Amino acid sequence: MEQVEIPSYFLCPISLQLMKDPVILSTGITYDRESIEQWIFAGKQQQQQQQRTCPVTRQPLPPDCELTPNHTLRRLIQAWCAVNCSGGFEPLPTPKPPVDKAQIARLLDEAKLPQSRLASLRKLRAIVAESERNKRCVEATAGVVEFLASVVVVASHHISNAEEVVDDDCLESTSACGEALGILQALQISEEGLADVVAKNADVVESLTAIMRRSNYESRAHATLLLKSILGVFSPEQLASLGEELFQEAVNVVRDQISHRAATKAALHVLVTASPSGRNRIKAVNAGAVHVLVELLLEEPERRVCELALVAMDRLCGCSEGRAELVGHAAGVAVVAKKILRVSEVASERAVRVLHSVARRSATAGLLQEMLQTGVAAKLCLVLQVECNRKTKERAREILKLHSRAWKNSCLSPHFQISYPCS
Repeated sequence: MEQVEIPSYFLCPISLQLMKDPVILSTGITYDRESIEQWIFAGKQQQQQQQRTCPVTRQPLPPDCELTPNHTLRRLIQAWCAVNCSGGFEPLPTPKPPVDKAQIARLLDEAKLPQSRLASLRKLRAIVAESERNKRCVEATAGVVEFLASVVVVASHHISNAEEVVDDDCLESTSACGEALGILQALQISEEGLADVVAKNADVVESLTAIMRRSNYESRAHATLLLKSILGVFSPEQLASLGEELFQEAVNVVRDQISHRAATKAALHVLVTASPSGRNRIKAVNAGAVHVLVELLLEEPERRVCELALVAMDRLCGCSEGRAELVGHAAGVAVVAKKILRVSEVASERAVRVLHSVARRSATAGLLQEMLQTGVAAKLCLVLQVECNRKTKERAREILKLHSRAWKNSCLSPHFQISYPCS
């Protein structure tokens, strides 16, 4: 059976798919609601100017851009589908009216009552999941983010103090916490909003850490993602005061690889952001971060996970404890070297940085022999012969020069004789 050609004016100019809920912009162009809302609301900061223009005409759009339902076109699409899509045709769903701040405020008032809190939070989460416009509407409603954060903080106390026998109140509080975390994560709160959450909830980090320690996989994942965002607005002084429990739970999330890759990436971000100085690096090392990172790299993770793991390893090898843990792992140095020239330029740069740190500050006769036998020295020689980052080449060259005497009688000796004559 021949495929029916869809009239071009039934297709959304953005997605090029049949429109289910056509809406008109002030510029007179019709789009599918979901596509145009993503264009207007869901962009990165640097793209905001582009997203405030009509995708077709490039005319500027007002900040409070209205999307007017195109009922006539929707009826035409419905009639055309009924004629041309027999057998597999599903009627277009009736579009839901967009929510407004007044509706959200009423739902928030209901959520503040203990007897209706869980049901109201579930409704609010469903609203947020419907569209980008709904997310922005919830975000802009006064008091929503503050209330959701308070639900998380209160629930974390119940979770921390809960015994093996969990009562109904604790179960309901835990469920409400899961809904609140899901909403907060979906909203993608701005830096200003996150800073306000921290200012009004001084123990929010401890609360999220408690949830990461004693909760279900979904809540642990959402808590980790939210913690990553919150640490991004911390000052150096605030980062320095982080407790050891945070590092332990971040390591546990990486080890468990809970829920989805996003949580693993967020936990790696937490380790990187929370370890700018020696003291915090030692906390991460004591939590077993180096061992877990080596095991993660051994699993051949996806590119971004591998890059983040090497960035975290680079941070931790900035302290002697971290270097000792890496050298002490049977596969540590070898697996780091294995990622050079195999994953990405970022991964190669970080892997060489790790080896440079170890070779300069923690090299022993045994380690140098291991680097030779496992092909680490050969990989560094290869770095000098291929196109890659200049600083990466310089670090590789410095390692080879530093230990040329130890490696000069190996199979690499012709390379050393040509490039690094020994005096």
